[in-house]
Amino acid sequence: MNAVAFPDPAVVDFVSNNLIPLRIPADDPELGPRYKVKWTPTLLLLDADGVEYYRTLGFYPPEELIPSLLMGMGKASFNQPDRPTACRCFEKILANYPTSSLAPEAVYLNGVSRYIETRDVVNLISIYDRLAADYPDSRWLTRADPYRLLKK
Repeated sequence: MNAVAFPDPAVVDFVSNNLIPLRIPADDPELGPRYKVKWTPTLLLLDADGVEYYRTLGFYPPEELIPSLLMGMGKASFNQPDRPTACRCFEKILANYPTSSLAPEAVYLNGVSRYIETRDVVNLISIYDRLAADYPDSRWLTRADPYRLLKK
């Protein structure tokens, strides 16, 4: 990743403005076992207390690395729970990286986050509708299938 993704100007800008990066060797005697690092690159998104919220394993090209980091940030916010911030992360994936492999998951989690905040089933129905229209081959459409039954 050092040769392709991390030096990419968009990745440098994104990481510099949104994260506190820390590089730890996989064989670090304390942190390697603590975070069960078995392969490199392993990217972890942690909170200030070191609680893991998201993990990726393996190489990501620049155009997939930023959506992956946004997904991790969104999931961390979702679990904290700060659903409005989570939605902003998922919406950035959809607006800026609509062809990313993570876009269908962003549709799903954005709709779920909005439903939790509002309890309005329209948010669940819109998950199914958007996935069916934009990502019909996604496994996330299968997960959203029950929401089509909410239509009147």
